[in-house]
Amino acid sequence: MTLTDAGALVALVDKNQPQNPRCRATFATLPLPLVAPWPAFTEAMYLVYQIGGWPLQRNLWEYIGERVLHRHSPDETEQKRMRQLMEQYQDTPMDLADASLVVAAEVLHLTRIFTLDSDFYVYRINGAEAFEVVP
Repeated sequence: MTLTDAGALVALVDKNQPQNPRCRATFATLPLPLVAPWPAFTEAMYLVYQIGGWPLQRNLWEYIGERVLHRHSPDETEQKRMRQLMEQYQDTPMDLADASLVVAAEVLHLTRIFTLDSDFYVYRINGAEAFEVVP
């Protein structure tokens, strides 16, 4: 499994994105499924709708149907941790989707993240461990 952020998902489904070739090449090497917490999946759906409407959203849903992408649903304890992280990283800043990815890394014991967001070089898993950022 590999955590994935909204930006990488957008680049995968939209061939017009400058990062599409790089993300597609990386995607081919990643252990599947990709895992996106609901907030990151929601952000990706919003962004692809703004770019290309339903056809791009359908592509994201197809990743779910093909079991290439799994959505992680943060429970109440994870949501509290997300709030703590957003406060801790308020100067970075950290949005809800990013907080949900850090928490998913903590609870699922994952360190690799498929993202175009350089903030993941700053964020720490359990306050200590660095992410392995790809591409």
